[in-house]
Amino acid sequence: MLWLGALQASTSETATFAGGCFWCVEEAFDQVDGVLATTSGYANGRTPMPSYEQVSGGGTGYVEAVRVEYDPARVRYERLLDVFWHHHDPTDAGGQFCDRGEQYRPAIFYETDEQRRLAQSSAEALRRSKPFPGEIRTAIEPLRVFHPAEKYHQDYYAHNPLRYGFYKYSCGREARLDRLWGNER
Repeated sequence: MLWLGALQASTSETATFAGGCFWCVEEAFDQVDGVLATTSGYANGRTPMPSYEQVSGGGTGYVEAVRVEYDPARVRYERLLDVFWHHHDPTDAGGQFCDRGEQYRPAIFYETDEQRRLAQSSAEALRRSKPFPGEIRTAIEPLRVFHPAEKYHQDYYAHNPLRYGFYKYSCGREARLDRLWGNER
């Protein structure tokens, strides 16, 4: 006889982060055990159904962001926050690395009061520990809307490794992160 017992349905949660180019943010989170899926997209703007051209041109209010679906039994939200902090420059609110403008500003978009509390707590811990010079300028705000980006942006780093590698290197992302975080990365 097959005993099924009390099977527990797997539940996932979502978290949304903006740290400059969504290709790089997506790559960082895809490496985390317990992350089930990532989606590059546009968060918190005003234009209905925005396109990449509209968002990258500025003026829509949207930010390039990544929605992370994760299994909270395998990875805690605090771990996702840690990954996020170490993969962007929290001292630069005017964009990230070579990508400039409000559409590339860093932000944690919370979806629950608990996420808000944990995000604020992690930012305050960075302010206290001062691992690098400069003020923490990453925004923490509620997620109002998220639109997935066009299909060709999804998993771009995996589908276009040469172009992606050239972009990431020439943008100075890794060099700046190494200067900020050093051995903590």
